[in-house]
Amino acid sequence: MSKYNNDEEASFGGWGTVYIHIPFCKQACHYCDFHFSTSLKKKDVLVNALAKEMELRKDEFKNKTVETIYFGGGTPSLLTVDELGFLIDTVYKNYQVVDNPEITLEANPDDLSNNLIIQLSKSPINRLSIGVQSFYEADLKLMNRAHNATEAKSCLLEATKHFKNISVDLIYGIPGLTNENWIKNIETVLSFNIPHISSYALTVEPKTALDTFIKKGLIKNVDDDLAQEQFHILIEKLEASGFIHYELSNFGKPEYFSKNNSAYWQGKSYLGVGPSAHSFNGNERGWNVRNNSKYIKSIEQNVLPIETETLSITDKYNEYVMTGLRTVWGISLDKVKRDFGDSYLNYLLKASDKFVNLGLLVISCENEESNKKVLTTTRKGKFLADGLASDLFMI
Repeated sequence: MSKYNNDEEASFGGWGTVYIHIPFCKQACHYCDFHFSTSLKKKDVLVNALAKEMELRKDEFKNKTVETIYFGGGTPSLLTVDELGFLIDTVYKNYQVVDNPEITLEANPDDLSNNLIIQLSKSPINRLSIGVQSFYEADLKLMNRAHNATEAKSCLLEATKHFKNISVDLIYGIPGLTNENWIKNIETVLSFNIPHISSYALTVEPKTALDTFIKKGLIKNVDDDLAQEQFHILIEKLEASGFIHYELSNFGKPEYFSKNNSAYWQGKSYLGVGPSAHSFNGNERGWNVRNNSKYIKSIEQNVLPIETETLSITDKYNEYVMTGLRTVWGISLDKVKRDFGDSYLNYLLKASDKFVNLGLLVISCENEESNKKVLTTTRKGKFLADGLASDLFMI
């Protein structure tokens, strides 16, 4: 199947990633259901709470080495360079960190002034993930993005002067986005020699503004068939330009896969810091309270505002199936047998058989040198990966 290296066998006992959730935005995107606030009044006290949570939880990673730090949100680019540096220093103070870790900042084009880009380039941050989404004003207005197309292009022009490792987000399946304009969006990103692209179908999440507008007939509903067409256009254009489609929504040039995101898909431990952030240690999953005030109050009282659940062997199998089918590495049949037993392997093979016959899944060798078998999606099955995974779950 894949000639791309999967670190899975060697890595996951001792490596981990720290995710820091910054729950602030200038304005609410119509499609977003992440946790954030448009009020920055509590920003200073929340930054201190994030640092304190890292201190309170340092024993959770005492046997782990941090290889990535990721600022997500929300809009992390609303923090000052000093605030970002303070949080990075807190990671180093409380955890063992590899030399030259990948440190990513999610950012919006309207925040990334030329001056800020230069400041960030002199900081420990070495990767930018820029939320462009589209270069068409109609799309940006529909989604209620804070930037315009001119700001997006100017931002990329300046960012590429100071950062090698840049990812750009694009959204397809937007009502009114034609295939012709979608192709132009892709070509515009490629013109800046960006080495990584994350691209997602627009989804209508319950209780978002987009959901309300569609129900009221103010905006057309998402066309799943058109989204699938645009997904395949994306694959063809990017693979022709030397990108590897290494995860359902992610494309990278060689050596530019996101280490942070790959950690999630390959089952590494991650520590989620901040309100609504999720954590995973291999056996337990945890999530922080989804409320800034409650989060701050709890941390100030030295109480972790986190709920946890212990994963059963079936939970772990289902998660492996879900993440495996989304990636270029697929589901290792040897791993299923080794980690979950013959009954799970037999179930997987039986459940996947009809999808293999339909040309949506394929069982092949891991690489040319190996006899190990992996189950992966075909080109035809990629867009359906999440649905296929759910049909392979052990209930």
